[in-house]
Order: sequence, then structure tokens, then C-alpha cells
Amino acid sequence: MPVTRLIKRALATQTAQFLRRPSGADWDGQTQLSQQEIDHMAQRILLPSLPVSDEEMARAQFQDRGQKMARQENWPALSAAIRAADETRLATPGGEMATMLLAYGARGDVTAAAEDALYDGVVPPSHGIDALEEAAQELPGDYPTALVTALAHMDIGLAWRNLPKAITQIDITDRAARTHHHFARAAQLLAPHCGLTHDAPSLAAAQCALLAGQTPSQRQVADDYEALIRLDPNSPKHLRAMGRALLPECGGSLAQLELEARRAATLTQSIWGAGGYTWVHLDALALDPDALIRLDAEFFADGMRDILARRKNQHIANLLAAYCAAALKGAPGAPGATPDSAATNAAKVDPATGTALRALFEWVLSTHLQELHPLIWTEALHRPGLATALPSRRSLVRAGRHAALGMIATVFADKLANGRSIAFSTAGMYQLDPM
Repeated sequence: MPVTRLIKRALATQTAQFLRRPSGADWDGQTQLSQQEIDHMAQRILLPSLPVSDEEMARAQFQDRGQKMARQENWPALSAAIRAADETRLATPGGEMATMLLAYGARGDVTAAAEDALYDGVVPPSHGIDALEEAAQELPGDYPTALVTALAHMDIGLAWRNLPKAITQIDITDRAARTHHHFARAAQLLAPHCGLTHDAPSLAAAQCALLAGQTPSQRQVADDYEALIRLDPNSPKHLRAMGRALLPECGGSLAQLELEARRAATLTQSIWGAGGYTWVHLDALALDPDALIRLDAEFFADGMRDILARRKNQHIANLLAAYCAAALKGAPGAPGATPDSAATNAAKVDPATGTALRALFEWVLSTHLQELHPLIWTEALHRPGLATALPSRRSLVRAGRHAALGMIATVFADKLANGRSIAFSTAGMYQLDPM
């Protein structure tokens, strides 16, 4: 899939910073561990690593298919593929929507070219987006082609908004105007189409994505995402996205996040048990440590157990473990907690919440983890919510493995003491005495 320089540079910088950051921390009276001690213990963790997972391969297949049809300008075939994927709710093993992956691949060349131009301080040429506009005009009333074009406009709009301040060739006021223009055009393209009418989760997801360019009330966000979740309750992606959209930095509030997480659990109870509550909080906790303040740790743990009981695959096990680790980093005194997060939250977060999260993290590792998917850990600890844009680069795999083993070593320091090792298998985690 196309990976732009903006994403590469940002992730490379975050990776370098992460690899330099010490990860030892006090926890429940334990002695603080040095990075050297953690690295030494990590060498005695026997956990097979899978640099390219089945989930990544499935995503790449859909993205490559969408890209190929767009490059061949075979828009009728792309439209049919997106419609079929919507109708069947086709998804990857990890719950990623095939429709959105096809659309991502179809617009990837246009988006990448625009982002690369912006990074070079140049206003992107319009021929790429114009070609998508022409395709949409040639198939009037065809929602998949309108969807791809609208999503491309949103991608470019966000690229304008998120352009680093160091790129001074482009005026800041121009950035705001361009962002508004692209989101307004995306809204126009989607206006004639309704996800409920077409029974198309992709349209409902695009409508939710439009919220990033608006300043809606919390109720609008919740209502739009509820409609999407009702259309496609099996996909955890929508639940996670709603949690991110309800964070204070997006115009939401922690009270609203908690309320909607509980509503989502009720809405998806037949599919996820209590898992809807956990999915809504998953990314939110990694992005905003203050989300721990209102978290119902027992409800969150129940949800994680229900998810793992219903989705027995290593992608989900890695995903939940990695994001649980990311949430722990915001809890004062937790393994990997930063001084800033501890200072900010020490007086607000119930210490029992951190203790419960640690116990939950240990449980997932010891009973469900059998192989390591490093890129999931890189995503969780660097850029939650950016799964489809993460490249399979050696540096990111290395960072993810380093992060995972460091957290595991910190949590299971007592089991790794005196030269002992721990191993992971289908029967669970077990301890090995030194030879």
C-alpha cells in the first residue's frame, strides 16, 4: 500500500524517541528497574515473533485490489466489489472493513501524491483528485465511486490541517481554507447517499469521518456512530473510532465517553458481551491518560474477557495486550508510566484502577498470548488509530518487539529473577529454571 513521507517521517521520529526512552518504573512497591536490567530480562522471554501477520496480509490484499482497479480505471468493477463487501459485511480476521480497505487502495495514489507535495511545501496539483471527480461524474448515483472520491478529499483535507508548522512555504490561513474546502466537497459528494438506505456501513463510516472536519455537538457524534454500529456491530473498528471521537481534544468529554461506552455495551451485548465498553475505551485510554479517571476497571476487564472468549485469534490477543500496556503507561506508578502522566493523574486516578489494569495485562499475557505481532505494539504505543497507514518497516517491527518485551519483562520481573526464563505457548505462559 502507498505510504507517504509524512507518515514515514512522523513514525520514524516517534520510533527513535521510543527506543531511547527508559521504561522502568515503580509499581506497588517494586524496585525501579533500569533499562539495562529490562533488556537483560527480555532476552529470557521465549515468545515467537511474527513480523507480517495474517491480518496485515488480508488488509494488503484488499488494498492492493482496490489500487489495481483504480489504476486500470475499472470503476464499475471497483463499485461492484465495494457493494458486495458492504452487503456481506466482508472483513479481515481482525474486523477491518473490506469496503474501506478497497477504498483506501483506490484513492491511495492520489492521497500519497498530495501529501508528498505538501511535505515539499508545494500546493498539490489537482489532476489526481480531478480524475476521481470525473469517475464519480461518469457514474452518477453510484455511491462507491462517490465514497472513494469523498474519502480522498477528506484525506487531503486532513493532510492540509496536519501539515507540520516547520513547513512555512504554505500560509497558515491557506491551510485552514483548503481543509474546509476539501471537507465541504466530501460532504457534497456523500449528501445524496445514506448508509441506512443503501444498507452500507461504508457510507455510515464516511459520514462519521466527516465529523473530523466539523465542530459537532457531542450528541451528533454519538448519534452518527450509533447508526454505524447498528449497521455493522461485528466490527470493533467503529466502537474504537467512536471512543477517539468523544475525547475532549475532539470536542467531547470524559463523561460523554463513559456514557456512550456503556450504551455501546448494551447495543452490542449479543455480539461482544461487555466488550463494547472495552472497545470504546481502548484507543481513548492510549491517547488520553485522563480517561483513566472515570474508567470502570471491572467493567473494562469483563469486556476484555468477553472479547477474548468470542475472538480466539492472536491478532486480537496482541491488540488487547498492547493497548492495555498503552493504558498502563498513563497510570501513575505503572510499568512504563511517564513522569508527566504520573504527575498529572496521581491525584485523580484511583490507584485501584492501575492495579486492576496491571492484573488484566498479566492475565492476557499469561493465558492468551502465543506469538508476538510487533507492529500492533508499535501502533498502540506510538499512534493509536493509525493501523491502516502503518508500513511494515523493519524499524517499526523492531520498535514493537522492543516495546512488548520491555513491558512483559517489567511486569514479570519476579518470574525472570535469578536467571529464570518465561515461555509462551498454546497451553499458556510457563516458567523455566536456569540450566
